[in-house]
Amino acid sequence: MNYRNFLKRILDIGLSLTGLLLLSPVIIIVSIGLLIYNRRSGVFFFQDRPGKDEKIFKLVKFKTMNDRKDIYGNLLPTIERTTPLGRMLRKYSLDELPQLINVVKGDMSIIGPRPLLVQYLPLYNDEQKRRHLVKPGITGWAQVNGRNAIAWSKKFELDIYYVDNLSLFLDLKIIYLTLIKVVKGSGVNSSDSNTMPTFNGNN
Repeated sequence: MNYRNFLKRILDIGLSLTGLLLLSPVIIIVSIGLLIYNRRSGVFFFQDRPGKDEKIFKLVKFKTMNDRKDIYGNLLPTIERTTPLGRMLRKYSLDELPQLINVVKGDMSIIGPRPLLVQYLPLYNDEQKRRHLVKPGITGWAQVNGRNAIAWSKKFELDIYYVDNLSLFLDLKIIYLTLIKVVKGSGVNSSDSNTMPTFNGNN
């Protein structure tokens, strides 16, 4: 039975539903905490991201920043809007938990290249575009091999390695390495769009 096209989806559904059930107390507590810290800014953050075959979907995360603005109506810098609870959620990658809903819906997989920003799509070369041959993931090969500390070129190289070598063994290895990082508090994503430098193409 083909893992890439069939068994992987079954594993995604099973793990995400189990995760939502077991982690429901954590999700409820975090939601209440964010209601207090974010006040009127809300609990969830939604953003368009490209999925498999570059199909756009709404990614959902816990909102780790409030919407405070300066006197001119511009949002304050990220560091000033990130709440203490938000920093803790990022450290342990708990802000990613709502993406289990994206996995259940079929927008994402548990394991795969992280979904990047829509505005990056025209900037990829032909090789980098291949990262969209599979569903994006909550965690992935690049995340357990340096996440945002590595250069864009290396991140794409790791993403393509995953696309070419996708297997049950590799997915289990990534899950294991991800759990180690989360337990150590090093996280796996730390809010990609804020801590990674902007991707400006290959020139």
